[in-house]
Amino acid sequence: MRLHGTGRINERGHLEIGGCDTVELARRFGTPLYVMDEELIRKQMRRYVNAFRKTGLSFQVAYASKAFCTMAMCRVAEEEGLHLDVVSDGELYTALKAGFPPESIHFHGNNKTPFELEMALDAGIGLFIVDNFTELSMLDRIAGEKGVRPRILLRVTPGVEVSTHQYIQTGQEDSRFGFGLSSGQAIRAVKEALQARHLILEGFHCHIGSQIFGTGGYKLAVGKMAALAKELRDRFGYLPRIFNAGGGFGIRYVEKDQPLSPEEYVEAIADAVRNSFEGLPLPEIWVEPGRSIVGEAGTTLYTVGTVKEVPGIRKYVSVDGGMTDNLRPALYQAQYEAMLANRALETPEETVSIAGKCCESGDMLIWDLKLPPVRTGDILAVSCTGAYTYSMANNYNRNRRPAVVFVRNGEADLVVERETLEDLTGKDRIPDRLRANPVSGGPALKVR
Repeated sequence: MRLHGTGRINERGHLEIGGCDTVELARRFGTPLYVMDEELIRKQMRRYVNAFRKTGLSFQVAYASKAFCTMAMCRVAEEEGLHLDVVSDGELYTALKAGFPPESIHFHGNNKTPFELEMALDAGIGLFIVDNFTELSMLDRIAGEKGVRPRILLRVTPGVEVSTHQYIQTGQEDSRFGFGLSSGQAIRAVKEALQARHLILEGFHCHIGSQIFGTGGYKLAVGKMAALAKELRDRFGYLPRIFNAGGGFGIRYVEKDQPLSPEEYVEAIADAVRNSFEGLPLPEIWVEPGRSIVGEAGTTLYTVGTVKEVPGIRKYVSVDGGMTDNLRPALYQAQYEAMLANRALETPEETVSIAGKCCESGDMLIWDLKLPPVRTGDILAVSCTGAYTYSMANNYNRNRRPAVVFVRNGEADLVVERETLEDLTGKDRIPDRLRANPVSGGPALKVR
């Protein structure tokens, strides 16, 4: 397993992150446990900001909180001067409760509810990314009722298909996101937005997908957005002030992944804007990285439980988590690297497959992983789990969602507590008709 950020092997032969021994973290906080390298998170944020500063262009970097959203994460983003992208009332509430400035929040999503729009308008958020005609008219109406004029971008689907898993492609023509370009929907949407009495159209948003390793798709999308801008200038005399190129910048999960650096993505987008918008006022460039900020900064720790060998076929090593804390392998065959955190210097001698504890044959975290001979009680560390793991965590089989710790300079801070068994039943209710036979509270349980 490649080490990322502040990761290193210490003198005890243990994996260490942020100056904290991961074996001690597992003992102290239990497993499964999400460990976030705060220094690496901050470094990635600064790389995007500094790369844009070098271009000399007006810009804005927003953290896409869908990748990993907690109050502590919102605070880090604010401290580093980033804006914030949210996609639900829950993410918005988290940001506001963390004290994030509402004027620096953008609201995404393809099916915003009236409640979410009202909540965001009442909070005074900075901007909405409008996804469809229903939202366009609804936002205009609700804004009028509240006597406000929110700023908006229109999400445009450019018809760019990139090489990534089909579940995380978003810019192709057949997409449930945004206003289609070739169909003429984008032109119509601009016309309606300009006619809306209570909306301020600032420009366009364009997101082509996720886990993208090249720059060709971004360059093509920028070119199409520039062509759209020229057509709108000629038709309506309208010029976009903002162009949001989205995110989707890839990271390295396994050896075959070859992502570019933040600096290379930024330089390519900036050059494409300069070249494609020639003859037009250059718009302010926005991006919204998520995975590339937190992905490599996350490591999930597990405790090894049962080991089962199918003679001549495979050895299964089961851990105390799985698809409840990392749904990505089951969802779209995501791949990961891992190591034994408590025996990090030992030579890998056997090939095993890492299974979760859920009652699903598809609950497999890693197939065919080389490790030292595995023993019950070992601590398995899976790298690059900072993005879309905690965000997708669930309670299947009534498993509890893990805790999250931020580590930095030898200190570990608990930023999300592990769910308790009481949390699992805290919202349950037994209707009166089922209370004919009183149910006892059950035996006293010792819960870790």
